Amino acid sequence: MKKRMFSVPSWLIGYGKQELRGDALAGLIVAVMLVPQAMAYAMLAGLPPVYGLCAATLPLVAYALFGTSRQLAVGPVAIVSLLTADACSRLLDAGADVATVAATAALLALLVGAIQVALGLFRAGFLINFVSHAVVSGFTSAGAIMIGLSQLPQLLGVKTSGGNSAVALLLEVIRKAGNVHGLTLAIGLTATAVLLLARYRGWRFPVTLPVIAVSILLVWWFDLEEHGVRAVGAVPSGLPRWSPPSLSLESLGSLLPSALVIVFIGVMESIAVAKWIATREKYRIDANRELVGLGMANVVAGLFSGYPVAGGFSRTAVNYQAGARTPLASVFTAALVLLTMMFLTPLFTHLPNAVLAAIIMSAVVGLIDFQEARRLFTIKKADGWIYIVTFLVTLLLGMDKGLVAGIVFSLVLFIRRSARPNLAVLGRVGEHEFRDLRRYPDATVDPDVILLRIDSSLYFANAGFVEEQIRTRLVQQPSVRWVVLDMSGVNDIDGVAVSMLTDLMIDTEAAGVQFLFCGMKAAVRDIVERAGWKELLGDRMYQVTLTQALVSLATARQSHEADSRPLNIEP
Repeated sequence: MKKRMFSVPSWLIGYGKQELRGDALAGLIVAVMLVPQAMAYAMLAGLPPVYGLCAATLPLVAYALFGTSRQLAVGPVAIVSLLTADACSRLLDAGADVATVAATAALLALLVGAIQVALGLFRAGFLINFVSHAVVSGFTSAGAIMIGLSQLPQLLGVKTSGGNSAVALLLEVIRKAGNVHGLTLAIGLTATAVLLLARYRGWRFPVTLPVIAVSILLVWWFDLEEHGVRAVGAVPSGLPRWSPPSLSLESLGSLLPSALVIVFIGVMESIAVAKWIATREKYRIDANRELVGLGMANVVAGLFSGYPVAGGFSRTAVNYQAGARTPLASVFTAALVLLTMMFLTPLFTHLPNAVLAAIIMSAVVGLIDFQEARRLFTIKKADGWIYIVTFLVTLLLGMDKGLVAGIVFSLVLFIRRSARPNLAVLGRVGEHEFRDLRRYPDATVDPDVILLRIDSSLYFANAGFVEEQIRTRLVQQPSVRWVVLDMSGVNDIDGVAVSMLTDLMIDTEAAGVQFLFCGMKAAVRDIVERAGWKELLGDRMYQVTLTQALVSLATARQSHEADSRPLNIEP
């Protein structure tokens, strides 16, 4: 396991000038995009901008060494930043100093990373599949709205105490509406309009840079800070410092629920975009190694003054379109961010907070996807309701409760479907075809025979439902003397279901109704043979197809074997 998880990256083999050119260009373009985003997302996380820059450096290198995606752009992302702010606000008092908040965010990153690495090493990546796409989509859309609402105070130039739900955030902003700072609002709205225009027009030029440059120049030239426009202020220069947070069981326990939410959301977002690109480029993503790669990135973030990171959709798309060939592109990005931290941070002193809010709001607009809800309802209503429940609970009660509610609701629906499998009554269509009578009501049926197809594995949770359905059919059709069960859809069966079918066959035998099975898979046949069905049924459990079963039944009728071959039941 260790050799595979921590082996030399395969992309280094055969690395040449062509790959180097593509990676260097992509690294530069993503760095231009990442620097302002990292600063903005840090403020979304409740941290000074420098912590976002720290999270955009060494964690990228860590992922490049341990991850399997060649183009995934790891770093601060909007949803995880908001979750970080939510986690810190739950643990700390409202007046906590910056150092305490930063230490808590770093501890959260360490915890997230440790969980991700552990899941990867124990090959538990399959657990991510229990979070459905509908849950993630509903959660992300609601989270994007909450992010937008959380930035309204910066955009309006008002101070609020925040809130853990969209309703609380909105009410707080409404209460402070009379204190809106006009100049701040003008700067924020102008920046937002330009950024959204660039987004919807598809401008390839990184318009964020000129927006930042112009706003800094305006604040500096007209001394707008003296007129109430809040700016970033001094951003410390230098490299990320080794600053492991102090560990305490109490803090870890308090942060664990938020860490689990970040683990699932971060991994789902990262693996989704990584698989999308891997499919286009025809290489394979290993979910377990992705967990290790993302986990190591978060561990490094926690040790070097950062906060939780994940793979971002927009930056990954830019990285890919800019020509990134290998994870070395992320190393170039990290190096350029480091150079920015060492030499260029004084330039951001007069950057208005309203512009950072505009950057965040324009970035998360694309995460709000109501069309997906409509699509889910069109395809399957249950998935649409999962989206709606997750979306509403997230907005009204908070992000952690929203994710849990979505997962629980989706699992309840899954269990309900599993406990009530489809039991199709079949009729003959043509010589060798059999179809569900609900879809083919004109299919031919034999009044003495009922053909049933079970479209699910059988186990303790659905055995009672299947028994009830079969007994109901026999009561509704008293003329039936044979029940033919098509088991082709049964991949597995447990002891409870075997006992149920055995008791059912014994009961119906006394009433003159006999069972015949066809299409039974080898694994299922092995189980029922160990339960004594071979002696109980003989050839009646070895029919391959429905056609063969009916031929055998016809032969049995003609020779009266149906009356002379009862179940071999011990007295």
